[in-house]
Amino acid sequence: MSNRTGDGSSTLLHSVSVAGAVIDEDGRFLVIRRADNGRSELPGGVLELAETPEDGVCREVWEETGIHVKVDRLTGVYKNTTRGASPWSFAASPSAAPNAPSPESTDVAWLTPSEVSERMGEVYAIRLLDARDPNTPHVRSHDGPRLTVRM
Repeated sequence: MSNRTGDGSSTLLHSVSVAGAVIDEDGRFLVIRRADNGRSELPGGVLELAETPEDGVCREVWEETGIHVKVDRLTGVYKNTTRGASPWSFAASPSAAPNAPSPESTDVAWLTPSEVSERMGEVYAIRLLDARDPNTPHVRSHDGPRLTVRM
């Protein structure tokens, strides 16, 4: 399998990012407000080259919220067809650490499923809501703002 472009050179065409669908004992989801664009999203980011997906989730959640988590299971893979990114979401359980904004997030909050649906864009909300489904992982595609394939 190759990542060759039309000119024959090898260029990375995809990136893998990970996100934590962190659910507390009351069934609420951990959500950040991103510092760069103001959007509400689940904590996550690009997976480092030598990092396992589970370690990447733990690192990203801690960097963005100050909360340590235990990764439970893969809940979905969400292909962004316009950017060539493939985020993987994992259900995770929080530790007792306090949550706090970071340079990457201006707010950290715990939202109910209905608040997630009201406050977040479709492609981010579904990643959290899929984590409640025991029949995971889900595989979905989107064009940035909207889901394009529903499975």
